[in-house]
Amino acid sequence: MGSVFVIDFGGQYSHLIARRVRELRVYSELVPYDTEIDKIRQMKPRGLILSGSPYSILSINKDLLKFNKKILSMGIPVLGICFGMQLIAKLLGGKITRSGKNEYGKTKVKINLKSRLFEGLKPVETCWMSHKDSVSEVPSSFNLIASTTNIPIAGIEEPISKIYGIQFHPEVIHTPSGTDILKNFLFGICKCSPTWTMASIIGEQIKKIKDEVKGGRVICGLSGGVDSSVAAVLVNKAVGDRLTCIFVDHGLLRKGEANKVIETFRENFKINLIHINAKERFLKKLKGVSEPEKKRKIIGNEFIRIFEEEASKIKNADYLVQGTLYSDVIESGTRDAARIKSHHNVGGLPDDMKLRLIEPLRLLFKDEIRKIGKELGLPDEIVWRQPFPGPGLAIRIIGNITEERLEILKNADAIVTEEIKRVGLYKKIWQSFAVLPAIKSVGVMGDERTYAYPVIIRAVNSVDAMTADWVRLPHKVLERISTRIVNEVEGVNRVVYDISSKPPSTIEWE
Repeated sequence: MGSVFVIDFGGQYSHLIARRVRELRVYSELVPYDTEIDKIRQMKPRGLILSGSPYSILSINKDLLKFNKKILSMGIPVLGICFGMQLIAKLLGGKITRSGKNEYGKTKVKINLKSRLFEGLKPVETCWMSHKDSVSEVPSSFNLIASTTNIPIAGIEEPISKIYGIQFHPEVIHTPSGTDILKNFLFGICKCSPTWTMASIIGEQIKKIKDEVKGGRVICGLSGGVDSSVAAVLVNKAVGDRLTCIFVDHGLLRKGEANKVIETFRENFKINLIHINAKERFLKKLKGVSEPEKKRKIIGNEFIRIFEEEASKIKNADYLVQGTLYSDVIESGTRDAARIKSHHNVGGLPDDMKLRLIEPLRLLFKDEIRKIGKELGLPDEIVWRQPFPGPGLAIRIIGNITEERLEILKNADAIVTEEIKRVGLYKKIWQSFAVLPAIKSVGVMGDERTYAYPVIIRAVNSVDAMTADWVRLPHKVLERISTRIVNEVEGVNRVVYDISSKPPSTIEWE
């Protein structure tokens, strides 16, 4: 099948490069910049892509120089993007300077159509630039293949060794021909085949799970969301009745959600399901806690403890399945990328956890998981369910969690969902929900002064949760949501709408 690895130097678009390659049906994943050369040989990639980086080549972090120069002479095709191109040039004898002519945003690039990297493109293409440093001298044996008005060297190649470098970003939508450039690299230069499909992923994961578990038993942390649901059905195909799903109701779910999960999986899927009502246990642990990272870690730790307790009651239950996905891993922080927030199923796991993890979706994005869900035959109600965080409403209450605040948020959130569904927008929106900040403001109801909570409405669209834009909900929909919440939810006198994108904000408030 062949794969292409994105060697990650901490660039903001690194994950996006991997996504674009996958969209072309070639398997791709991020690997650290200091991955040992022997490990790369063992993985047998068809190609390597060197990512961008927040660092400057001219004041480079010494750790980044742990990238083994010999990787460039392995005979594997290499494409360097932005910082990646500059690193190739530096390591192979070229020069890098800061010219004072920075390029950010859309830029016209003149390209050499004789290069295999640019086959089928136009002589001048619009590309997305984001750099201060530039290659000022091409390494010997390399050819110049692209330039801009400000930067004479915007693309280089060594066609015999199949090493290419481009200063611009083909992975972003602002480079219209970026996909064609990646196609040329993947299929024309690396000779990859577009065979990475949802069916192949399912087959590979089932085999992998069987080989790991053998005759053992498995428990699965099931929330009812698309991630854990797909993981549960996938593992069920591998181990059958040796799977026990555990649904932990931590009291932080949406209104009526616990009953829906139990009904769906016990009655519709006939999966062995244990329901644990742990509301009091979680709320006791969270009492007085307002710091969001601490909330996440407490919840993640408590989930694992419950799973361990239940697993101890099942003979040979040594494995725990989680619906962890790639964006969870990336946002929780890797060595080469900053932590945005610790997801409870990644950064919240205890160090002394006894169960061995099985995470069949760990290298997949949300849209890929939905496709697998359809392939596995899950109903649309589950496949297209909007994402809901594992810590639940704990991270949608900004401040301390109390019974009163939980009740307010559950009722307000239910109204948001009802109204979004009523106008047929639920499947068209990535996430829509309510947030409750632990503050109060003055209002007036029935000629009387009130001092009550505001409710924040959040609705965003995204593809993979790594970036998102706020949804322009019709004013009539917002008006109806606001009217209903103020009239129907005790303790609320104000409704506001969040019009922030990600970045600079995140989708959730905590």
